[in-house]
Amino acid sequence: MKYNFITVEGNIGAGKTTLATILSRHFNARLILEEFADNPFLPKFYENKDQYAFPLELFFMAERYKQLKELLHTKDLFRTTTISDYLFTKCLLFAKVNLPEQEYLLYQKLFEIINPQLIQPDLLIYLHAPVTRLKENIKKRNRSYEQSIDPDYLFSLQQTYTQYIKQHSLKTLFIDASNADFLSNDAHVEAVLNALEKDYEEGQNFLVLP
Repeated sequence: MKYNFITVEGNIGAGKTTLATILSRHFNARLILEEFADNPFLPKFYENKDQYAFPLELFFMAERYKQLKELLHTKDLFRTTTISDYLFTKCLLFAKVNLPEQEYLLYQKLFEIINPQLIQPDLLIYLHAPVTRLKENIKKRNRSYEQSIDPDYLFSLQQTYTQYIKQHSLKTLFIDASNADFLSNDAHVEAVLNALEKDYEEGQNFLVLP
């Protein structure tokens, strides 16, 4: 494995955790999974976004920072590669969609203080799937508070992610996950593994699953 730190990202329901888990097993890598279920504001947010968006995003930023700081700065003698199912910049992307302007500007200041203290990934794997597919995946995993997610909200997040990827210089493997089935289709996993063996330039690189 040529990468020390890989992050898998994508919209809600894109398959981030599934792929990150599979890759960690294949490469015997440390796995960092977002502990979203510990956020007490998450179910409340989907019921009343205006009231709970700011505490939701603050809680997520604090927990993500704590988790990444502890794990990434602690060496594992037996595993040299780390794979995560979220990028810390995700904090800022979701805040941009969820917060009103003044709250977002305050949140952005806090983010800019914290972000430089963290190690950035060597490679970002971004899973892109249409909103219709995201809704199908969300329905299948059956988290009660997610079932009422508005497709327009998913579309807004999709646009925000895409805009970020176009603008930043982080080395990115952009995967068309429209028909992705990493649990049941070995060819899809094999395609990703083969892609990870290639040498990528900075910026976007694309993979269409078979």
